[in-house]
Amino acid sequence: MNSFKYTNPTDIRFGVDLLDEQLHDAVAQYGQNVLLAYGGGSIKKSGLYDRVIKALAGLNVVELSGIEPNPKIASVREGQKLVKENKINVILAVGGGSVIDASKVIGSAAFYEGDPWDLVIKPSIRQTIAQLPLVDILTLAATGTENNFGSVISNPETHQKLGTYGPNRPAVSFLDPSLTTSVSKWQTAAGSIDIFSHLTEQYFDRSNNTINEGLIEGIYRTVIKFGPIAVAKPEDLEARAQLMWASTVALNGLVGLGNQNGWTVHPIEHELSAYYDITHGVGLGVLTPRWLKKVYADPSTHDKFVKFAKHVWGLNGVDDEFAQQAIQATYDWVKSLDVPTTLPGVEITDDVNFDEMAASAVKVGSLEQHGYVPLNQADVRALLVASMTTEGFEN
Repeated sequence: MNSFKYTNPTDIRFGVDLLDEQLHDAVAQYGQNVLLAYGGGSIKKSGLYDRVIKALAGLNVVELSGIEPNPKIASVREGQKLVKENKINVILAVGGGSVIDASKVIGSAAFYEGDPWDLVIKPSIRQTIAQLPLVDILTLAATGTENNFGSVISNPETHQKLGTYGPNRPAVSFLDPSLTTSVSKWQTAAGSIDIFSHLTEQYFDRSNNTINEGLIEGIYRTVIKFGPIAVAKPEDLEARAQLMWASTVALNGLVGLGNQNGWTVHPIEHELSAYYDITHGVGLGVLTPRWLKKVYADPSTHDKFVKFAKHVWGLNGVDDEFAQQAIQATYDWVKSLDVPTTLPGVEITDDVNFDEMAASAVKVGSLEQHGYVPLNQADVRALLVASMTTEGFEN
């Protein structure tokens, strides 16, 4: 296990109906001028917008709406303008990962005079400047951004979707599972797959950290059980609560402490989203089973697959046989969430961009140097091609 340092100062407020009494003071402790950031009209349709505005009575609220999935740099640029013009003290992000991700970068852009895209392509700049405090109200269990440093921002003009890391986690995160019961089946499924993928990127690591393995296996089993329940029964508050907490602990830094490998599937999926603007979690669901097959071809991974099969999927049998069954179980679980399992299912019907995407993924993700199993451009292209059909998973 590698050495590590871990500090987690986010004030997490988990539970139903905490907003009305606690939101005002949680925000006002940082100042009177608030940037309220949110996405489309869903928070207005659900009544959450009205609750938030009522709770913020007496504060000066400036709104930034229309933050899209796979958040675009244009929203960050608009946010930078608003926080500077209105001398914003604190940002309140209401939404899922896209809204919170964009708000984090806006918080840094408040102290930067250049184009905010600089803070994405050169995250080191963000470490040298301040960041506005961020309070968030999470409405989708998926990314874990409510309790980590990371953001992922897209630039449609350059076909780039990149991760960037700020100096601070959110200051306060409100995690009310009842706010996720109105989330569509599509987004619920995509969020569940995103959590699963975060775990997979950290579980398949060379560090041999048995404590982390046990933690991840428990979260895996939670997502596997409650993801389909939440899709089938959107109002099931227990399922929503389990997924919300799983989302947070899967990517708040704890279960990856001491890991030594970089991530592989996320950099590849970011290329899909950058070129085709698909739903991130659905793209991960297409890629992950194919990646598992690819890495299992390396015999050095077999011991990990034995643990994955036994402790995550509850399988028993001959090692090679039931490891293969675990890969199939992953595919079948994704399919059970009623989302596409191939790239044509998300309207990617040709390989015209695969060479450029593969080259970028390998470069951005340092996949040849830091992957659990190193992948080169040809490997990534082959994985994308394999994702065009159900071959190997369905007869």
